[in-house]
Amino acid sequence: MKPAAFDYIRADSAEEVVQLLAEYGDDARILAGGQSLIAALNMRLAQPRVLIDISCVADLSRIRVGNKNLTVGAAVTQAVAEKVVQDSNNIPLLAQAFPHLGHFQTRNRGTVCGSIAHADPSAELPLCLVTLGGAVNLRSWRRRRRVAASEFFRGVLTTARETNELVESVEFPMPKKQARYGFVEVSMRHGDFALVALAGAVSDQGVRLGVGGVADRPWVETLPTTSGDDLDAALEDLAWKLDARSDQHASARYRRHLVRNLGRKLITELSS
Repeated sequence: MKPAAFDYIRADSAEEVVQLLAEYGDDARILAGGQSLIAALNMRLAQPRVLIDISCVADLSRIRVGNKNLTVGAAVTQAVAEKVVQDSNNIPLLAQAFPHLGHFQTRNRGTVCGSIAHADPSAELPLCLVTLGGAVNLRSWRRRRRVAASEFFRGVLTTARETNELVESVEFPMPKKQARYGFVEVSMRHGDFALVALAGAVSDQGVRLGVGGVADRPWVETLPTTSGDDLDAALEDLAWKLDARSDQHASARYRRHLVRNLGRKLITELSS
């Protein structure tokens, strides 16, 4: 199929982007990497009146390593962010997750903020953002607001972003001292969305375990530092709490099995 007709505007600044969003509202779509949007357009699942291309907007193409956060602008590709993370070795959870994001070809086009805005519950970047306790910076013509990642994701492909708002940037917190981080996932093939993905952060204060691909959004559970039967019981409770559903890729039973077994393996490795 081919997409329905639309107008195309290449924006020159973030200010122009939010002006256009204020004018067109839900009839507009932001085009950055286009890895998810182009497919939706071709299948006519999305039929906007106008596409606003932000890929050349300089003030949205910045990535900044600060004392507290790694801040990634809306036009920053996943490949650029991956290189920054690997070179600086500042956020180990992201460094472990990036190789699972599609393939290097798609990471050269896809953006970090695009993945966050798309809000696929099986995607790796939303899971990492929630697990780390990050935030999403939203901008409209009238205001800016900062939304905690735990409140941004509302369901499958559903977020707290309003139709006149741009995901201007996202913030990944720097690792806490003495904390250990890990990421693991199971997928049909390398580069596919995860059947189940787990992101873990273990410290003396306990375990923060993020789960993707099971619930309708990335889920984070805080567990006490346990082992043996106590850990198994906590993971069993979590596996059922997520209300897993069966689909053409995997059964709910298999997803619960992965949560229990991958969770035990990840937490044990990070705690040793």
